[in-house]
Amino acid sequence: MLRTCIGCFALGGLVLVLSAPARSADDGVIKLFNGKDLTGFYTYLKGHGKNKDPEQVFTVQDGAIRVSGQTFGCFVTEKEYENYHLIVEFKWGTKTWPPREKKALDSGILLHCVGEDGAAGGVWLESIECQLIEGGTGDFILVKGKNTPKLTAEVEQRGKQWYYKPGGESKEFPPGRINWYARSPEWKDEQGFRGKDDVEKPAGEWNTVECICDGAKITNILNGKVVNVGTKASLTKGKILFQSEGAEVFFRRIDLKPLKK
Repeated sequence: MLRTCIGCFALGGLVLVLSAPARSADDGVIKLFNGKDLTGFYTYLKGHGKNKDPEQVFTVQDGAIRVSGQTFGCFVTEKEYENYHLIVEFKWGTKTWPPREKKALDSGILLHCVGEDGAAGGVWLESIECQLIEGGTGDFILVKGKNTPKLTAEVEQRGKQWYYKPGGESKEFPPGRINWYARSPEWKDEQGFRGKDDVEKPAGEWNTVECICDGAKITNILNGKVVNVGTKASLTKGKILFQSEGAEVFFRRIDLKPLKK
């Protein structure tokens, strides 16, 4: 589905040219975000649909994609990918919106997205999510569309929640989510929450999230630390989606390194 300037369309105040993402000549890295515009992505907003952004939820400012969070939605790769190492740099902004204006800053990277746009909650695609949320970045969430994805992880139960633990019980999900290994048991869905063992940096500072999708295995890495690992994924290929979910968030690097097979 490579495209080379076969047309253009308007997105709010931006003009997007449909073309293939840039590939680095020296190391094979595919720069999904070119630092200038949303070439290679399309947008989807609840109540508006595909590539309609009247509120300019998605803009590019100073070399970063700003997601205002005002309307639930996403920007999504035009292409599907498999067997890759995804590297994303993000930071939280300061603006929040109903119904999450006082809740934890929230977004997500949805991997292996398949099916119809809006199949999940009228907004997302069926997928396996690497959660981005204050206190819970690196959690796995299985996003149901036409079908419900499956993922297996080594975990232990703390209270009613399951947490990634290498060498722990091997359990298939769903039901439930797979929390990253040190998510605070005192976590509350409130803005500014920080657990004592959080790996994520405070709001306003840049974080690096890496998702290594190697066949049916997914490894989530946050700021250099492996925080969650899933295996036997029922989805191993698809689009990559970035959420708008009530909080302002910035993405300045979205690189993909194909894995050698």
